[in-house]
Amino acid sequence: MTNKIIPTTEVDVQNLVKYFDVSAPWLSRVFSGQPKQILKAVDGISFKIQKGETFSLVGESGCGKSTIARLLVGLYEPTDGKIKIKGHDISNLDSPKALRTLRKNVQMIFQDPFASLNPRWHVKDIIAEPIRAHKTLSDNHAIDKRVNELLDLVSLTKVDGDKFPHEFSGGQRQRISIARALASKPEFIVCDEPTSALDVSVQAQILNLMVDLQKELGLTYLFISHNLAVVYHISDHVGVMYLGRLAEVRDSKSLFSNPLHPYTRLLLDTIPDLDMSGRDRMPVAGEVPNPIDPPKACRFHPRCPFANERCKTEMPLPTPVPGGYVECHGVQENRLPAYVPIVR
Repeated sequence: MTNKIIPTTEVDVQNLVKYFDVSAPWLSRVFSGQPKQILKAVDGISFKIQKGETFSLVGESGCGKSTIARLLVGLYEPTDGKIKIKGHDISNLDSPKALRTLRKNVQMIFQDPFASLNPRWHVKDIIAEPIRAHKTLSDNHAIDKRVNELLDLVSLTKVDGDKFPHEFSGGQRQRISIARALASKPEFIVCDEPTSALDVSVQAQILNLMVDLQKELGLTYLFISHNLAVVYHISDHVGVMYLGRLAEVRDSKSLFSNPLHPYTRLLLDTIPDLDMSGRDRMPVAGEVPNPIDPPKACRFHPRCPFANERCKTEMPLPTPVPGGYVECHGVQENRLPAYVPIVR
């Protein structure tokens, strides 16, 4: 008889909120009579990431994905809510020791691999920086050995360590960024569109590298991307964001084969129909509203072809569905038509 492995929660986000005050200076507001303006970047979201899995966030620009990434690595402090990593609440870290522990165990891979690397440093010094900062190794010989191991791990060579970032291609620079992220031996890595600045063929190489490293090192990923094909390839679970809210959270297979929220369907209808099936696609109506003054009740209702009066007056609550949950009155009332998937 074999013991069943019970998945453990690595990251637990509870009712997370982040507001930004984007008001004009006080004196200007006094003379013009303008009220304060608050941008609701993240407005009460919850999700969990199991150890060793990849949770992806998708959505249009400005929906709050990158804000969540920065909240999870401690670059922003939440306005409200809790962020638990391995059971420890990191929402309000006030001690330097606790902050150092977070930064050691949680790392980030940025979108632009050139802008995130110091152009004046050799690659070996860039990768060694987290090791020296967290004092995981103190002997220079041991540090050099560890840097060479990391370079080999991302398919670079010892000779590459003596070069500068501008001597590499975009894909190679992203490999350096990955090696740097792994230097402190983190367990959770936030990936903020790590392949969007790369060519398609290079994207595949980096994604395959990340998948291999996840299996080898037992890493947990939060993966942010606009590219639904990439998300389909790498994700265990997917969260669809719209104006600071999670419209739908499902396991990857369920979401791509049977999307429930109208916004999720809208996003999936942007995937090219290579089979030329001639299937009808949901028309895209309107533009993304201003996050400073988002629509009342369901935030997607001004663009939704299935919206009714309830959608305009009542905020939908998370409704359990196979593989996750969805926030949609139409799903609750079973009034949305069946969806014919493109991804099979």
